[in-house]
Amino acid sequence: MEQIPQYRKLYELLRKHILAGVYEEGTLLPSENELCSTYSMTRPTVRHALDSLVKEGMILKQQGKGSIVRKPPQNIGILSIAGTASAIGVRYLQTDILQKPEIRSWPENFAFELTSLEREVGCIYMERLRYVEGVPVFYDINHLPNLYLSRITGRSFDNKSLFEMLRKHYQIEILGGEQKLKAINPDSKITQLLQLPKDQPVLHIERKLTTNKPGFNIYSTIYFNSEKHSIFGSF
Repeated sequence: MEQIPQYRKLYELLRKHILAGVYEEGTLLPSENELCSTYSMTRPTVRHALDSLVKEGMILKQQGKGSIVRKPPQNIGILSIAGTASAIGVRYLQTDILQKPEIRSWPENFAFELTSLEREVGCIYMERLRYVEGVPVFYDINHLPNLYLSRITGRSFDNKSLFEMLRKHYQIEILGGEQKLKAINPDSKITQLLQLPKDQPVLHIERKLTTNKPGFNIYSTIYFNSEKHSIFGSF
């Protein structure tokens, strides 16, 4: 079992407290000295944890002032929902697992070029349907290389974030990526899943995300009903 580094333990704790409202938007986190003393950690360890929160957009560092808590991003994975969902918050998001994670071979005609290692190890395949206030908004199909993911097929993903699961249990973090977007006329399956009116187009997204693990990329195909919501995100 891989040992969790000390900085990640502090990062997880501070992140949890920010999301729970222990530290509210605009307030200061304890100083580096206070965190060192409270958690018996060295200054480099504390700084590493704070830098991780900065990269995630949870805090903003200001010289002479300290670490200022920012509004936690209301998102589904890297893509965020603007408009009504930003106002209501993530507690109104729900996820149904249409196909639980299983090991498969990669599709022959894949949207992105795969490395020889990715082809050799196969992929973890999963399908999800995601709701905002009870209305289906996202249908996504995920392919992950069968690397570093011990026992992932036995985990429950109902109403859980894939990225959160990867981050917490496998120390896999998103670094960046690329995506292709276009409007399409959905087939009958997508129309039914997203409860679309006849002939309503959907946004089709092909996405490749790079991570901190060598050779581990996350591939997603997403169908998004943008009638009432827009999406945004930064890489």
